[in-house]
Amino acid sequence: MSDFIAAADQGLLQRHGLNEFEQLWELELDAVDPPDIGRGGWSSVHRLELEGKGFHLKRQSNFLVRSWRHPFGEPTFAREFRNISHYQEVAIPALQAIFFGERRVKGERRAILITRAPDGWSDLDTLLADWPTFELGRREAILKACGALARVLHGAGQVHGCFYPRHIFLRARAEGYQAQLNDLEKTRPLLFGWRDRIKDLEPLLRRAPVWSEDEVRLLLSVYLDQARDSSLVDSWMQRLGARRDHGGVS
Repeated sequence: MSDFIAAADQGLLQRHGLNEFEQLWELELDAVDPPDIGRGGWSSVHRLELEGKGFHLKRQSNFLVRSWRHPFGEPTFAREFRNISHYQEVAIPALQAIFFGERRVKGERRAILITRAPDGWSDLDTLLADWPTFELGRREAILKACGALARVLHGAGQVHGCFYPRHIFLRARAEGYQAQLNDLEKTRPLLFGWRDRIKDLEPLLRRAPVWSEDEVRLLLSVYLDQARDSSLVDSWMQRLGARRDHGGVS
């Protein structure tokens, strides 16, 4: 069975004897969190460091998701890897995969996915916890980066499905902040116009109550490429508020 190995990291894995599925499956590492037990199997995440570079080594067994294309199920990592690859094709900033492979072993369905660890990045959840201490310029830079990320995401015809602060990673740059997405398992095509877009954005704003109305307007102004006081931003503020007031149903 053919495995995916990112060209830039093939030599690195090979130097450490980790360029084969079986070698990665048997590798002993400490888990980042307790294994996720469910879907008829288990899934685990481990920290892997090679030559000063950090990675997340994810392994799972019989941890399946079903769909009309895969009525008997497929590993959730298979779906995530497919989405990572699609995001790269359409230039949506997101986590990077360096290895993916699947095996069937005596009725067991195994999968391995290695992604580059977000070292040097901070998830938005962490930044929101310190939000009151940030100066105005830093707040605005973060809001603009989030608005730009959402604009690229939806502009590429994708809905993230879990556009939450913990899945948005940011890092400071000289010109502001750079943002990217994590956890792509639930992403899907954007099919229903502004309704899909509102549905994707509202959970982010609901989970960031520390943002003032003016700050939300700034994010939307970047997302919509409109002035902060424009009628279009007014309309989106109303739509987002209506969805929030109805418990996430517009």
